[in-house]
Amino acid sequence: MTNPYENLPADRFWRSGVAAQTPFTVQDIYAKRFSLTKTDRVAVAGSCFAQHVGRNLRERGFAVVDVEPPLAGMSEATAHSFGLSIYSARYGNIYTARQLLQLVEDALAGTVRSEDFFEKDGRFYDGIRPNIEPGGFASLEEAMMLRRAHLAQVKQMLGAMDVFVFTFGLTEAWRRKKTGTIYPVCPGVIAGEFSDAEFEFVNFNYEQTKGDFEKVMKVIAAVNPRVKYITTVSPVPLTATASGNHVLPATTYSKSVLRAVCGMLYEENPQLDYFPSYELVSAPFTMGQFFEKNMRSVTPEGVGNAMRVFFEAHDPGGTPKAEPAQGAAPEGGEDDLVCEEILLEAFAKD
Repeated sequence: MTNPYENLPADRFWRSGVAAQTPFTVQDIYAKRFSLTKTDRVAVAGSCFAQHVGRNLRERGFAVVDVEPPLAGMSEATAHSFGLSIYSARYGNIYTARQLLQLVEDALAGTVRSEDFFEKDGRFYDGIRPNIEPGGFASLEEAMMLRRAHLAQVKQMLGAMDVFVFTFGLTEAWRRKKTGTIYPVCPGVIAGEFSDAEFEFVNFNYEQTKGDFEKVMKVIAAVNPRVKYITTVSPVPLTATASGNHVLPATTYSKSVLRAVCGMLYEENPQLDYFPSYELVSAPFTMGQFFEKNMRSVTPEGVGNAMRVFFEAHDPGGTPKAEPAQGAAPEGGEDDLVCEEILLEAFAKD
């Protein structure tokens, strides 16, 4: 051997590992660190793209934890409109590691803050999960009571799960200055009013994001030391940015930080795996064909390709419980998702 590259396998070189591959079928891109079995109790959380992961796990017959299930007879559409059967609890989208850490700490401590509820037209909305009650709650007392019940269920989930699947979505967030509370969408977008005196924009960096997720693992380990983790990064670009930069470099910054965090978490934690959904959807070999015309929403084919690679590793030979009818349009596009961030498009200037 004349140099360390001489005997490397084909997938270590761009020409043979990417450029020469049939589009959308790159080989050996994911080698699982541990097996996910159908007896493992899997909890799912994260940004909007994580909803695809949860749905596909359920369709494959995996034991996805659901501590806040819908009422008997409730349709899927109605359930989703109330934040049910989307994730493993009714916490809505969790875009940042800081928001996840906040949820875990609040759940274990039972912390509910009255200032985190916003009013609109005489109705009250939970600012930390503003999309889970379409018409809002009748009173602040009702909203706070249901949040306490929700946190009790999340605490149960943390103790019951064997594997936690989390999709990192953003680095940008809005924070209450006095308490440090993180909100998934800027106050005033869904309910409440924005005030510079009360709220501030924050764009988490690498050290903050990595540190927050490490704290999440430490807090969970205290109540459930057996948990393993699978992390992913959402390939969906930012709808809008408050960073002061153009949305394209703002998106690149956000995804770069999140991908770097996942890479180092993988290197340092043997109980954590990384699945490359970001790469499978947005890498050059896809030639942009996994995004809709808006160049943001992921097509059903893009979702399907990522999920195919995941299940080739974790469920080889398995099939979804209910196959779509022959010739039917594929499901799983971005339009099926419940996403607060997409509401920011209403403020775009064409």
